Amino acid sequence: MVEKGCSQVVVREYDEEKDCKKAVELERRCEVGPSAKLSLFTDLLGDPLCRIRNSPYFLMLVAEMEVDEGKKEIVGIVRGCIKTATCGKKLPRNAQSHHAHRPIYTKLAYILGLRVSPSHRRMRIGLQLVEKMEEWFRQKGAEYAYMATESDNEASINLFTKKCAYSKFRTPSILVQPVFAHKAHVSKRVSVIKLSPLEAESLYSRRFATTEFYPRDIGAILNNKLNLGTFVAISGNEEWAGVDRFLAEPPASWAVMSVWNCKDVYTLQVKGASMVRRGFCKTSRLLDRALPWLRLPSVPDLFRPFGFHFLYGLGGHGPLAVKLTKALCGFAHNMAKEYGCGVVATEVSGNEPLTLGIPHWKKLSCADLWCMKRLLEDYSDGDVGDWTKSEAGVSIFVDPREL
Repeated sequence: MVEKGCSQVVVREYDEEKDCKKAVELERRCEVGPSAKLSLFTDLLGDPLCRIRNSPYFLMLVAEMEVDEGKKEIVGIVRGCIKTATCGKKLPRNAQSHHAHRPIYTKLAYILGLRVSPSHRRMRIGLQLVEKMEEWFRQKGAEYAYMATESDNEASINLFTKKCAYSKFRTPSILVQPVFAHKAHVSKRVSVIKLSPLEAESLYSRRFATTEFYPRDIGAILNNKLNLGTFVAISGNEEWAGVDRFLAEPPASWAVMSVWNCKDVYTLQVKGASMVRRGFCKTSRLLDRALPWLRLPSVPDLFRPFGFHFLYGLGGHGPLAVKLTKALCGFAHNMAKEYGCGVVATEVSGNEPLTLGIPHWKKLSCADLWCMKRLLEDYSDGDVGDWTKSEAGVSIFVDPREL
């Protein structure tokens, strides 16, 4: 156990047997999201570790305070995980093509799920939790740490940038699309092929390994039970002859994406909506079910607990890549409908050209902010230099295990 700052607060490792119930209660007391009127609540289905269990290395810390003599209360929690990921690329000597670029890997840590009890904020508890987590990161040899938050979450941004020395690094977008009562239209002139995990790993490793944040253990993700599949879209007049042929002689246009089942990990719920808004949303659903051929933009019932699917590993090439991406998103929408999800979501770089093919509602989507910190001062810059000072690329690879 480590005690910092206030003598009443102790930061220690989470004990699953002893702390589970208290951690779940704390999670449910904390609001998530930028809106004061519409709050997004996360229900971890009774497992505070569910968001990090699938990572190669993970840790959860709790901040504990004695509230009465002999009685202790958990007033803060934080989660962290570590993996090896791409931070840049290099062109080997005598290489004749940009396709010969090789990834530069780094040991990367991620902070998520920082929560402090509303009645115990402004007591430096969040800072203590982050500092203790960073100690563990350094012990494990992590070279960089990053976190993600809403771009207008001033409290979180100030904590990390002003008190913990993180730098604003990337500004991706979270794009959210409702799952309608009717099926999304998928053009018959598009062929959607499901890849095996081994085929998907081969494609991603050959085409995306130099993408920023690409996880070196991509096979573990693709073989995870939460991964519902990887899908490639090509024009209907193209012939699919297997992934090896695809990699050797790719079609003029193609797109790819994978689907992660967050519904079996945790659920979300929007609270604070007025009766008028609830009534409008319910009416839109009734009309959509009654007149499905009109394809009305109905709003699912987000005021009760709902699950979602996350689309990751999006990529493509060619003049029809945007159109093919749209077809894949329609395919994913219909899959989410069969699973009973409320929304489908993805996260992409602010520079991602395929964004034009990703259907989403602006009112449900938001801007995100990733902040980065260099943990090891004596770490050699190597081929990439200081990653925290690098320019943003076109794309990023968002690891679904870190949602």
